[in-house]
Amino acid sequence: MFTAFVVPVLLTACGGNPKSTETTQTEATTETPEATISNTIVITASDQMKYDLTEIKVKAGEEVTLTLKNAGTMAKEAMGHNFVLLAQGADVAAFATEAMANKASDYIPTGSKAILVHTKLLGPGESDTITFTVPAGEYEFICSFPGHYGMMRGKVIAE
Repeated sequence: MFTAFVVPVLLTACGGNPKSTETTQTEATTETPEATISNTIVITASDQMKYDLTEIKVKAGEEVTLTLKNAGTMAKEAMGHNFVLLAQGADVAAFATEAMANKASDYIPTGSKAILVHTKLLGPGESDTITFTVPAGEYEFICSFPGHYGMMRGKVIAE
């Protein structure tokens, strides 16, 4: 008698039949929208070592204004973030290795030909805005803080 009462109550409380769960999962699935072309960009970095954008489309040959915001709460010395736009064909791993050895310049190798433009290294709640122009093509961007470039990277596509 007890089982005859408890099982229907539990099934009802858990959503009834398994099809309702499948329907919910299907409805929750959405496609990622394609990046739109804009020359005014705001990108956010977090304590999870992620940028909120991994693809940025801009108009080639026109000035771009990019603002990086560090939305994290961890100290700059432990979880600082920057945005470094690299030249086409730059060896990202080699650049990141070189950057790690440049703590005194906030992990930006002085005079590196691999860098097109970069923000300053940001602590929690800080932001920095840069302007730049790039010709048509694809460019990689990374955070050059030690160990971050593996997860904190993306592409700027200039069309």
